[in-house]
Amino acid sequence: MTTTTLTDARISVRDVTKTFELKGEEFTALGGVSLDVADNEFITVVGPSGCGKSTLMNILAGLDRPSSGEALVDGRAVDGPGPERGVIFQQYALFPWLTVRKNVEFGLRTAGLGAKERREKAEHFIELVGLTEFADALPKMLSGGMKQRCAIARAYAVNPSILLMDEPFGALDALTRVTLQDQLLETWNRDKRTVVFITHDVDEAVYLANRVIVMAARPGRIFDIVDVDLPYPRTEEMRLSPEFAALRNRVWNAVYHQNPGTTPTAVD
Repeated sequence: MTTTTLTDARISVRDVTKTFELKGEEFTALGGVSLDVADNEFITVVGPSGCGKSTLMNILAGLDRPSSGEALVDGRAVDGPGPERGVIFQQYALFPWLTVRKNVEFGLRTAGLGAKERREKAEHFIELVGLTEFADALPKMLSGGMKQRCAIARAYAVNPSILLMDEPFGALDALTRVTLQDQLLETWNRDKRTVVFITHDVDEAVYLANRVIVMAARPGRIFDIVDVDLPYPRTEEMRLSPEFAALRNRVWNAVYHQNPGTTPTAVD
């Protein structure tokens, strides 16, 4: 039996159920999900279509509320968005009329920082994600990978202690995706944060995480939890190692060979 109860959890999900009305019938997107995430832990969440990954993310971000149960950050119930949680979606969500610098400064302006401090912070995080040469470019001048790096810089700039990332690299080509994975891990290693990262890519899930949370569908629930005992920094050689292959195969089998009648892993 796997347990996820932690005494020092930054994030706690307690028996969360979420139901929706769908064509006049009740649909259960999440059914009794419980999970703890430790301070500075990097977890990835994978699972088949319809398992409630994005629903869980929206609840953690404060963009949706559970039908029952609760989500907590630092022991306090999540009842809306908060500055301690930075959210990055697959769609970038940049302001098309603002330059890279102005996009990164946006949250800092909202927080009330002066012009000089905003610019200094924005330039620091723009450099961190490798976009210094494009600081004055509009989003339409950027590639998909560059737009996502800008979104990451904007999220980092407001200094959230938690990053919630919903398939942020899903629409990118393979080479850009690998590059951004390495950049994300480099910044996480250098400036630790608690990260919850949703992906449909098993290799990505294993490469990034301390733990991989495998979900099952109908209703959405935790099916398995896989500890990734590979050292950081992660490297290209590690992707080709037998240890990585064994972890990848375990996660792959848990995701794609689920027996609908199988009892999910206990997580209380």
